[in-house]
Amino acid sequence: MVYSVRKSILTRLVRLAWLPLCFLLVACHVDMYDQPKYKPNDVSTFFPDGRAMQPPPANTVPLNSYNPDSPLMTGRIEGQLADQLPPEIRLDAALLAHGQSRYNAFCAPCHGLVGDGQGVIAYRGPMTVPSLHQDRLRTVQIGYFFDVITNGVGRMYSYASRIPPEDRWAIAAYVRALQLSQNADVALLTEAELEQVRAGR
Repeated sequence: MVYSVRKSILTRLVRLAWLPLCFLLVACHVDMYDQPKYKPNDVSTFFPDGRAMQPPPANTVPLNSYNPDSPLMTGRIEGQLADQLPPEIRLDAALLAHGQSRYNAFCAPCHGLVGDGQGVIAYRGPMTVPSLHQDRLRTVQIGYFFDVITNGVGRMYSYASRIPPEDRWAIAAYVRALQLSQNADVALLTEAELEQVRAGR
């Protein structure tokens, strides 16, 4: 009697165990494998050129295209802080304008719009933010600013994950221009430039 009951229970359990397997078998369709898709070198009516394989979009950056040890990525030349922009970065008005935009977004809250260390965060908080116009920072290599943005210093944390290398160089170039604007020798300005200064332009 006991054996018969056990056998009956075991039989029911086996039958119940088959139910999930049956559901899985029903759920599996070859559609998931044979779904509509293009293969390399297929013809496509979707694109104007009739090809399924399309060239990469403009400004696509190939994987591992950067040399991690290059001056562009490290701010250093043969281990020493770079004293000039890397060859990939062109110094022009567009670079400085972009650097100003990135500086205002990431740096000005602490360093201030003119780099005097009187940004909103510094004004409201107890910490002291160094002025970018002190003699020590006016004479350091431009690679120093790239290095600080990349790795941080003191209470300033790294911005490497927030600011791409090209933008870090743009900020560094703008900081140099900002330093010059606040410490320029008026005697070196032309009359036209003096008129612009007086007009606040």
